[in-house]
Amino acid sequence: MNDPIGDMLTRIRNGQLRGKSVVSTPASKLRAWVLDVLADEGYIRGYEKTEANGHPAFEISLKYYEGTPVIRQLKRVSTPGRRVYMGSKDIPQVRQGLGVSIVSTSKGVMSDANARAAKVGGEVLCQVF
Repeated sequence: MNDPIGDMLTRIRNGQLRGKSVVSTPASKLRAWVLDVLADEGYIRGYEKTEANGHPAFEISLKYYEGTPVIRQLKRVSTPGRRVYMGSKDIPQVRQGLGVSIVSTSKGVMSDANARAAKVGGEVLCQVF
């Protein structure tokens, strides 16, 4: 698998289109950090680490509001073939601040607002609205 973050985002997107309450994805530290940001911002209910076929996996609990998914748009920005790096002042707001950009910085994976507050830039992983 060349793009584990893109794979996880696609699994979340597909699970919401099918109306699933739980989605499974292979476990890794980077995926856990991205899921932490999604949970902190209120886009997913949470996740827990499980064992699937002898391999560690995450069970992601998706969040719905009145039958519609909380996540309306989930877009991968930086890909393995085209990395996108931005300074703290250049990180764009998603839908005038209603959405969140997830940024991988030297101080860890965090939301765009936290990266601006800490005055650190980094690789923009994805945008959520």
